[in-house]
Amino acid sequence: MTGPGERLTRRRLLQAGAGGALGLYGLGALGGCTVERPIDKPQSTAAVKPEIDGDILGKPADAREAAAMLRQLAGGTHRVITALALQAGERRHEALSDSRVRFAPVSETALADYLASGEWQGKAGAYAIQGRAAAFIAHISGSYSGIMGLPLFETHQIMRLARL
Repeated sequence: MTGPGERLTRRRLLQAGAGGALGLYGLGALGGCTVERPIDKPQSTAAVKPEIDGDILGKPADAREAAAMLRQLAGGTHRVITALALQAGERRHEALSDSRVRFAPVSETALADYLASGEWQGKAGAYAIQGRAAAFIAHISGSYSGIMGLPLFETHQIMRLARL
């Protein structure tokens, strides 16, 4: 599993394959259930990981760390990968959503106001696209719902495969 500051490369994702890629994103076990212990009702999980220059951005521990993350994102483009898994009986279905987010430059005043709101707390990369930080986002390429945390296209696809 990767953590803040660990390098995640496309090559590493490709080498890991779909199941391994989900493990890299912390979805190795789905709700404590494995294929060896099937469950009666379908369960799903997803994890969102912002990444810039190969470094995974986790959830900031405090406002200072949040400010550092947001300064790193400001004025540039970063990648957001959402890993999704669905366990239905003995079958497990997995998907990855891969998007790009371009932040506009962010002034120190705007950054201070955002940090004061507390919205950064508990958010990977110190922001939520559906919140106040949307004002910092100049462009996205990919899945808005994936960046939010549950990629709807991929969810529909794996639910269809699971016949749900």
